[in-house]
Amino acid sequence: MSKFLFIYHAPTTPAEAAPADPAEMEAVMGQWMEWAGRVGDGMVDFGTPLAGGVQVTPAGTSPSTREVAGYSIIEAADMDAALALAQGHPHLNMPGGCTIEVHEAQPVPGM
Repeated sequence: MSKFLFIYHAPTTPAEAAPADPAEMEAVMGQWMEWAGRVGDGMVDFGTPLAGGVQVTPAGTSPSTREVAGYSIIEAADMDAALALAQGHPHLNMPGGCTIEVHEAQPVPGM
C-alpha cells in the first residue's frame, strides 16, 4: 500500500464556501463522512480545511497563489485505486469548479 495526498483546490476558502444553513452544512458533512466510509481503513488522515497560505522562497514570503482549500491522506494499492476514490468525491460537487490533485508519497532515501 502507498500513501496518497489529496489536495483540494477551490476558488474560495472553506469558510467562505460553507453553507450558512446548519441543515445544509450537516448534509455536506454527511457526504464527506460517506466518502470517508468508502475509503475505510485506508484513511490515514481525514485532513482539515486550510486558509491563509504563505509561499516561502529564498527571497522571502508572499501570499500563496494556489487556491488550496484542504487535504486528506489515504492509503491505496496504487494510483489507479487512489484516483478511483477521488471519483465522485463530494469536494468535486462544490460550487466554483473545485478540483482534487492526487500525489503519491515517495520514500525518502535513507529513512
